[in-house]
Amino acid sequence: MSGTRIHQRSGIGRSLARITAIATAAAAMLSLAACGTTSSSSSSSAVSFMLDWTPNTNHIGLYVAEKLGYFRDAGVDVTILPTAQAGAETSVENGVADVGFTTLSNVAAFDSQGADLKFVFDLTQKPVARWCALASRTDIVTPKDLSGKTFVSFGSAEQSAVVAQMIRDAGGTGKFSTATAGTSTFRTLTSGKGDFGGFYVTWEGVQSELDGPKLHCFVASDWGVPGNPDQLGYAVKASWLKSTAHRSALKRFIRAAMKGYDYALSHPDKAADILVSEASTAQIPRRLARRSMEEIVSGRYWTTDDATTVTGTTDLDEAQDYLDFQFKAGTYTDSDGRSVSSAPQASKLSTDDYIS
Repeated sequence: MSGTRIHQRSGIGRSLARITAIATAAAAMLSLAACGTTSSSSSSSAVSFMLDWTPNTNHIGLYVAEKLGYFRDAGVDVTILPTAQAGAETSVENGVADVGFTTLSNVAAFDSQGADLKFVFDLTQKPVARWCALASRTDIVTPKDLSGKTFVSFGSAEQSAVVAQMIRDAGGTGKFSTATAGTSTFRTLTSGKGDFGGFYVTWEGVQSELDGPKLHCFVASDWGVPGNPDQLGYAVKASWLKSTAHRSALKRFIRAAMKGYDYALSHPDKAADILVSEASTAQIPRRLARRSMEEIVSGRYWTTDDATTVTGTTDLDEAQDYLDFQFKAGTYTDSDGRSVSSAPQASKLSTDDYIS
């Protein structure tokens, strides 16, 4: 997660209307507009999409759809924006981007603090997060051994709740220290400044396999964490959907993006090469992109039954189990930092109306 940093944003940015956040996001948009991009306000068929972090295979459907003309054929003019410092969620909330890449749990966290986000497409259908120590750490065999160790994180209350539960389920105290990750969790672990951290199996797990260092990892659902914590996908501002034109554009956009993801499942190497060339500024190693797609296809992370078609729907039962768990852990707070009185409801936070 050091390279993608998706659900680590949960609980960060307590005030969603901070002037500094708006200014940062707006500046990013103005900079791109100066380079010839098109603002979504100029056309009902234009959709601006903000990434959550640097381009990776989570975003591959977007780049494939753009390259192969799926967006053009669907009648939508898509602008892919690099993430702003304020994050995709705040940028969508403030109208800097129409759609952003995030997680359902992040939507729950932001809406608990007064945001107006709606989760509209769920890419991942099974957990992709892994909680890992270096394989060389022979003193760490189960999550129990993480007791009293140092967790390398970005300060997420959500992640801390997951780790504490895993440790307790394995028979440990649930207590641990934290250290702030720098630009790379790998680097922080190898430097000895931390003992374990969070990674995504489809990206950093692949990096570990290819280039090291080797990791020893745990899956949260194996150690007492209920539901699916990794429902990664797209969110919009709910009030933005009041416009008929916006609803139409969003539906065509998501359909075209899903076609891009389907292509990636059927042609993983070709799709990986498109990602590398279209997101050239990210300097993604070709073998990393290709191996990541192999992992996604073989692990069926985007599908339920048909391995060549993304599912796209949100499993509400899995989602609610996880939201209830985080609510009980006190993760979700209001704009004043007080714990919310009831668990966020997945059925209200998400919709499958735009995937078919």
